[in-house]
Amino acid sequence: MAETQPITLITGASAGIGAALADEFARHGHALVLVARREPQLQAVADAVEQRGHPRPRVMIADLAQPGAADRIEVQLRAAGHEVQFLVNNAGFGLMGPATKLDRSEQLAIVDLNARALTELSLCFVDSMARHKGGILNVASVASFMPGPGMAVYHASKAYVLSLSEALHQELKPRGVRVTALCPGPVETEFQARAGMPNDYFPPMLARSAERVAREGYGGLMANRRVVVPGSHNRMAALLPRLLPRGLMLWIMSRYRQRRAP
Repeated sequence: MAETQPITLITGASAGIGAALADEFARHGHALVLVARREPQLQAVADAVEQRGHPRPRVMIADLAQPGAADRIEVQLRAAGHEVQFLVNNAGFGLMGPATKLDRSEQLAIVDLNARALTELSLCFVDSMARHKGGILNVASVASFMPGPGMAVYHASKAYVLSLSEALHQELKPRGVRVTALCPGPVETEFQARAGMPNDYFPPMLARSAERVAREGYGGLMANRRVVVPGSHNRMAALLPRLLPRGLMLWIMSRYRQRRAP
């Protein structure tokens, strides 16, 4: 049997945090397979990685919101002689607005991508990750920790990601598989425009660069930390829901959305 190459599979790698994570993993010597829907942007990320002196990542174009995407990716990887050592579930999006007024199909697409596809991928490659002593980095959000009126489905999807990641962290530890939930606050990426957020929606003190988030996420995964929240102000924000009554936290979030939303 031919020897397989362990690789790092990164979804949503065409821009923002995904592109920064691709650069960070490449910098530490990982062979990469990058997945996203937009081929030109994905090829540009692969070009940038190669130009920095690292092996060029393999590019795979896929719509992860479609059922069976993980199985199709696995088949392509196997045909290329690759096995997943590390999986980075970064693909995801959100929408701002009252849940009853936003398009229902688009909100269900949030669930399909942020929760279902992430789960499908997380469970698909466990055996190869155990063989290669690898792990899973699931990109959640500070939104995981709190209710989100005005972005209800997005917050709920990220709460799911955090809960799943924490449970898998415990379940897969005996097999030597690391699982980390990366919970960034606001990052200047395409996410805000896609979600319909104004540029000044978040306080500047919460903002972190995609590169810093990627560094902290990579370091946390390698150290097998259960949860990583980049930035002291974001860690304080994540702690608030544990200290305040749920109803009060819900009121605070609702008032903030009313004042800041367009």
